[in-house]
Amino acid sequence: MKENAMIFEDKINNWDEVTDVVVIGSGFAGLSAAIEAYEAGASVIVLEKMKASGGNSIISDGGIAAPGTNLQKKYGINDSADMMYKDMLKAGLCLNVPELVRVLVDNAKDTFKWSIDYLGVEYLDRVDIFGGHSVPRCYTAKNVSGSTIIKKQIEKMNEFNMKVRFKSCSKNLIYSSDEIICGVVVRDDYDYKNPEKGRDINVKANKGVILASGGFGSDVAFRKAQDPRLIEKIDTTNKPFATAEVIKQAINAGAAPIQLSHIQLGPWASPDEKGYGDGPQFSEYIVFQYGVIINPVTGCRFVNELSDRKTLSDKLLSIGHPCIGLADVKAVENSGWNIDRCIKKKVVRKYDTLEELASFYKIPFKKIEETLKEFNKSFEEGADKSFGKPLIENAAPIVNPPYYGIRLWPKVHFTMGGIRINTDAQVIDLEGNIIKGLYAAGEVTGGVHGASRLGSCSITDCLVFGRIAGKNAANISTK
Repeated sequence: MKENAMIFEDKINNWDEVTDVVVIGSGFAGLSAAIEAYEAGASVIVLEKMKASGGNSIISDGGIAAPGTNLQKKYGINDSADMMYKDMLKAGLCLNVPELVRVLVDNAKDTFKWSIDYLGVEYLDRVDIFGGHSVPRCYTAKNVSGSTIIKKQIEKMNEFNMKVRFKSCSKNLIYSSDEIICGVVVRDDYDYKNPEKGRDINVKANKGVILASGGFGSDVAFRKAQDPRLIEKIDTTNKPFATAEVIKQAINAGAAPIQLSHIQLGPWASPDEKGYGDGPQFSEYIVFQYGVIINPVTGCRFVNELSDRKTLSDKLLSIGHPCIGLADVKAVENSGWNIDRCIKKKVVRKYDTLEELASFYKIPFKKIEETLKEFNKSFEEGADKSFGKPLIENAAPIVNPPYYGIRLWPKVHFTMGGIRINTDAQVIDLEGNIIKGLYAAGEVTGGVHGASRLGSCSITDCLVFGRIAGKNAANISTK
């Protein structure tokens, strides 16, 4: 099913359905937009090309970042929107659109609270720090899954008698005669494995269309066109339907693309499992925070393990082969995470001695012994003089067997680039003008994260801008 050229309303023989707001996508951003649009008095149709809600959102770990929260205060963590703003710009190499970052950080706290008080989402009683954040400000949804949030959003939709329209794939946007996006051509009864199946219907949107279709991490042709390194052999954490058709439709409609070549790889991924998998719970929550990453050829560290994702992924790629994430039993215990599933799958392996671990991964034993000795000195000296890794609370020398290891190799995880929006979530064209009637939120957009997204900021982005898009689309008539 190829995208057609722009379609104008005067070519439409009849409208099969009419509503106020059409939302394309049923992940965090799309469902937030739908809920807010409904609350603002609009009728809403949510289109989802697959057979179930959630997209990539539902397979995420449910981590959301926000500054100045009650949970931070409980644990004595001083944070602010300004601090988070600086962290995001630093990670993004200052290629972020500053005003979009400002909107995200200024609304993050209230949106986190909204997810608790309004949606009823439960979070674990802990605050984590991930690479690139200057303080712990990351909260994990109960069950360590994005499905925890999605389920609460669906429950709220059900309260309003709103249903997600499954197997409904956006095929094209429709312009009115006065150059306003006024509807969508939809492939009804869409089959991902057989895209030509089904029939096209025309859905009119009296107030606006909201794009919330996610990123293009599984679209090998499109991502390879942006970054030639990302060939078929580079795995992805995304579901296979994370593709670029809606971005291309928006560009066909005049939307400005922004930073499409900035594609984030997840450095916590393992080549020993497909997709996102279970290993990241060990690598990101335990190794990066309390352990070390070792080049198995040299037996040495080569990076600050709490660097941002781009730095870690680029370093791993420069090594040219999988490296080993290592932690001891004390790190596992201090982290508070259960890694039984990782071990059962043999993505994470357990060793009674360091020598046994070194032998399995073919690491020079004397070198890894020296490396750990040097790292452990950091706790006596109060600083990691080799790579500047922060020594976070509960971190300790790596000396307590058994030891745990995981092979690490980056996978395509998140696409920072997308279509350009303004602070009202309105889509912008190449001349910097608003495309009336068209809004976007979440990973389909670009500019919020610049060159690299900080961990847990994606859900914040989706919820903040999804809510903004829903409110604005419902309140602005384009009749």
